[in-house]
Amino acid sequence: MAGSVDDRLSVRNDLAWAIAVGGIGTVAFAALLLFTWYFAATLFLIFAGMLLGVALNAMTTMLGRVVKLPHSLRLTIVCLALAGLLSGVVFLGGATIAQQAAVLSDTIKSQLVGVKAFLEKNGIDTSYFEVSNPAAPSGGSSTPATPGAAATHNLPSAGALASSGGAIVSQTFKLLLGTVSAVGNFFIVLFLGLAFAAQPSIYRNGLLFIVPARHRTRATLIVDRIGDTLERWLIAQIITMFAVFLVTWIGLAVIGIQSSFILGIQAGLLAFIPTVGALLGGLIVVLASLASGWIAAASAFVLFLGVHALESYVLTPIIQRQALDIPPATLFAFQILLGVVFGIWGLALALPLMAVVKVMIAHFKAEESSEAVAA
Repeated sequence: MAGSVDDRLSVRNDLAWAIAVGGIGTVAFAALLLFTWYFAATLFLIFAGMLLGVALNAMTTMLGRVVKLPHSLRLTIVCLALAGLLSGVVFLGGATIAQQAAVLSDTIKSQLVGVKAFLEKNGIDTSYFEVSNPAAPSGGSSTPATPGAAATHNLPSAGALASSGGAIVSQTFKLLLGTVSAVGNFFIVLFLGLAFAAQPSIYRNGLLFIVPARHRTRATLIVDRIGDTLERWLIAQIITMFAVFLVTWIGLAVIGIQSSFILGIQAGLLAFIPTVGALLGGLIVVLASLASGWIAAASAFVLFLGVHALESYVLTPIIQRQALDIPPATLFAFQILLGVVFGIWGLALALPLMAVVKVMIAHFKAEESSEAVAA
């Protein structure tokens, strides 16, 4: 009888312990989700810095296969080479880039106006394209009787001047804050990337140190596989982006499209974002080509299809077959989800985040398969 009572007490204690642990785990998971939601921009910024560090470390490792130098010296050579390449592009083609960027901006604006007029002509409501102008006159029915009154009446009132001045100051302040934020984010990513690349082993060991000792071996395998996967993918992605830039630039120059160089740059940069980046880059190229006529636009569209085919069916299978293999529909759905929830950061970093998740899932599935075989 005493034994059965003890058994019941033991079962109750185990059940209470399980409920307590489950409740604590649920609360901790909810707190983690809430933290991720509120600080998503900061976490994405740190992740971007980590990706830059992984890319720099991968290039440093590749240089180490050619020359036997210390890691810090190889990293310095890589950083100086990249800085020199960027400075050379800006110094030699800075004026051309600025001129082509201005021409491209004007061309895109004019083509959007033309598209809006075409839609209105075909009975499609485009009122959502309208931008309100508070400074615009509300009507022209108030015609003064005398010239003297006209001169006085057409002068803006003190309230209008104050409102316009406040709007100008507000817009200037927003532009200044946006510029400072963008430049600040750039330097944060740059600093984190250099810090991670300078001493990768310290951050790797520090990350593994916080893992419980009984799970440290498994965590080491996962971290190393994630690092190797991201390194291979980043190197392959850099090669793909350069190939897209070169083919787009040369193709548009042959067609005779203005701003071919800047269009090639934007196509290469947008190639970092799979699927969505290619579609956006193609749309910009076609819109910019409309100013040169329908034949040029059709040629640019054919070029876009060729570049997309080159990227999807030649470069990706050959260069990235050992780096990452994710079904396009799955990747696109994940991109759309992160883009809607987290904006441009989620859209741009969807693929590396999915790579991290895939490596972890593959590791745990392999462990389950090995345990099943052993059993």
